[in-house]
Amino acid sequence: MTLYPIQAGHFKLDGGAMFGVVPKSLWSRTNPADNNNMIDIAARCLLIEDGNRLTLIDTGMGNKQSDKFYGYYHLYGDDSIEKSLKTAGFSKDDVTDVFMTHLHFDHCGGSIQYNKDRTLLEPAFKNAKFWSNQDHWKWATQPNRREVASFLKENILPMEDSGQLHFTKLPQEDILKNSQLGFDIFFANGHTDKQMIPMIHYNDKTICFMADLLPTVGHLPIPFVMGYDTRPLLTLDEKEKFLNLAADNNYYLFLEHDAHHEIITVQHTEKGVRLKDTFTCHDIFNS
Repeated sequence: MTLYPIQAGHFKLDGGAMFGVVPKSLWSRTNPADNNNMIDIAARCLLIEDGNRLTLIDTGMGNKQSDKFYGYYHLYGDDSIEKSLKTAGFSKDDVTDVFMTHLHFDHCGGSIQYNKDRTLLEPAFKNAKFWSNQDHWKWATQPNRREVASFLKENILPMEDSGQLHFTKLPQEDILKNSQLGFDIFFANGHTDKQMIPMIHYNDKTICFMADLLPTVGHLPIPFVMGYDTRPLLTLDEKEKFLNLAADNNYYLFLEHDAHHEIITVQHTEKGVRLKDTFTCHDIFNS
């Protein structure tokens, strides 16, 4: 197995929205804001090469929305999935599986693109299976009023129309063992229903793709929960459970949204689970 970080881009989000009720005087210590109260956010995806299978976890925002839409998110830098795949020695046509932790636009938007003359929407990965789960798919296609702006039909419905949509099994417990995709999955419901956190067994390590369960290092304290979460009290319990597992088992936490920290480990302290060490993807994937 070989792992590759895939940078799908960088953008900015309102720091208050990213930290909910936590005062700015606290969250700005780890996530400093600009003059507009915006903090740096990454769309760091993960590519898993395992035998003949090439699995991409999440796909960022994509590039099919309007300039007005992207203007809300202050995109910066020139990273893209295409460039990152090329650097790793692949193209989008090589990808066999696209696993979406959940279907919010900043996690799945790059899965669907316009055709060359921008008349039809089509899969950006024409040879891939797109993976979600039945409960989350229903949640996303019949969205509640809180999340309706995050579940964009143009990102979601073409997956089903293409015939490339597949559902992974649902767990009997929090962690689904031996999934169809070759890694374990932790299911979390606080941010959105049935968000999936991949747990990849790589050499002697467990690499956990944290998605929106732990967006940045600054979210390590249990009460530091995003304002975007639909069930914040549930997020508190799920974060605590997962971070305790991570500290007990020395999991390596791959941070999708932290623009400045790629992988971390955590440890138990008197204040709860806190940061232990930080690593680059190169440190872990090439060791």
